[in-house]
Amino acid sequence: MDNLTIITEFLLVDVAGSRELQVLQGVLFLLIHLRALTGNLVTVAIIVTDTRLHSPMYFFISNVALLDLGSISVVVPKAVVNSLTGSKMISLMECAAQIFLYALFAAAEIAFLVVMSYDRYVAICRPLHYGLTITPTLCAQAAAGSWASGLVYSAMHTGALFWLPFTKTNVIRQYFCDIPQVLRISSSDVQLSEFVLIAVSVCLVLVCFAFMFVSYANIFLTVVKIHSVEARNKAVSTCTPQLAILLLFLISGVVDVLGPIPSKPSLRNLLTATFYIVVPPFVNPLIYCLRNREINAALGRMFSRTWIAVKAFI
Repeated sequence: MDNLTIITEFLLVDVAGSRELQVLQGVLFLLIHLRALTGNLVTVAIIVTDTRLHSPMYFFISNVALLDLGSISVVVPKAVVNSLTGSKMISLMECAAQIFLYALFAAAEIAFLVVMSYDRYVAICRPLHYGLTITPTLCAQAAAGSWASGLVYSAMHTGALFWLPFTKTNVIRQYFCDIPQVLRISSSDVQLSEFVLIAVSVCLVLVCFAFMFVSYANIFLTVVKIHSVEARNKAVSTCTPQLAILLLFLISGVVDVLGPIPSKPSLRNLLTATFYIVVPPFVNPLIYCLRNREINAALGRMFSRTWIAVKAFI
């Protein structure tokens, strides 16, 4: 026991073999991060500033945009700095912070997707009760509960991973603190407690997705019965972005959870991790703008106001 070395820093590993490739990787991640940052900030700004979008559905969408903004900002900036400087080190506290924040944003997003599915269910299947059911107080409580559930889950998850010191190795075979990789180098007691927590989490997530499946199945059955083409198209246009976001989140989660833990760094490993970390926050703003007519119209109005202000200033 006296010969054990307590690890306080981890060595991250990537697939860029040369310095030029490391810089290229850093620049690419920087551009992706700036694009995702801009898209999600614009989405939030549109919803906050345009009074026509002050409704429960867009309130929840703005929260999801904030979560996407946070999730990509947890991992990518550190990866950019490491790639551009050639450093591969990350401290124990930074690693724990990455896992805590990413788990917080991921768990809260699942909760918001559940809330959004219920919101659309009431709006389409019970439209006469919508104003009485989805009240501002309920929206505030749902948002607070979603953020709180993410906070509790991430605290439990991070505590289970870091309650004992690391003594095996300090090499994480990934370019960020990936939970499976950190779990691989943890002690057997940590692995046991973490597996129990993961099993409980999987059961809760399955319940959430079952609730969402039932909600959207009822929405689909209701939409099919609508005779008005205009009303049917409006219902579909409000549900399609949320379904696309849900599908993208589900695919990225399956890739994360069911993907094999690599024994050594590879391009496949990098691309897989990049998919579930980067793609949802990068693509979600495009889904809002391309599939939601009201956000499209609000974006046009914001550009018009900005252009008028610029001309007046000039």
